[in-house]
Amino acid sequence: MQILVVEDEALIAAFIEKGLRAEGHAVSIEARGDRVLDRVVLEQPDIVLLDVMLPGLDGFAVLGAIRAIDPGLPVIMVTARGEVADRVRGLDLGATDYLVKPFAFAELAARVRAHLRTAAGREARADTLESGRIRLDLLSRRASVDGVEVTLSTREFALLGYLLRHPGQVLSRQQILDAVWGFAHDPRSNVVDVYVGYLRAKLDGEGPSVIDTVRGMGYRFAG
Repeated sequence: MQILVVEDEALIAAFIEKGLRAEGHAVSIEARGDRVLDRVVLEQPDIVLLDVMLPGLDGFAVLGAIRAIDPGLPVIMVTARGEVADRVRGLDLGATDYLVKPFAFAELAARVRAHLRTAAGREARADTLESGRIRLDLLSRRASVDGVEVTLSTREFALLGYLLRHPGQVLSRQQILDAVWGFAHDPRSNVVDVYVGYLRAKLDGEGPSVIDTVRGMGYRFAG
């Protein structure tokens, strides 16, 4: 099984990697939160071990971005943030499990085995998302409109992935913000509107917009 460990403390990352390799797993390490989504898309790990306090992007925001493109990927939060509010926040965001540092490696290994067994029984993840004129290749992280490739940033890719997973469904700005940016983001921000604008500029061309604005409610992917 392929495990992605997201941890910026080198000694802890090395400790986890050594133990998991001894268990027979393939392990890769990422130290920055803002690089995780690319790693998930390109490497397609079977499970992610995710710290919260990371440079670039905190783990809660990373979790939201992962859930936007792969709702079923097991993600275990492994962090020193052990307050009840933090655990609730992580689980509400979609964490599969939450383990507080310091921890015994035997417990971490047992949780990994348990969640990998569960993951083995789920349907294989789709390599692509398609709706209407839009196609999103999750392996190569490429998007195309009518067969013509368009370049998307990591956040644009996550936003489009979330919309494609809910075709025809009206999604509020808060739903999108929680899923793609994480609960830590300021709910008063207009970042959702800004990024919807970016996507429209890249995807619509001369035709009608693939993303409808539903006044007073949010956005809907029309395809």
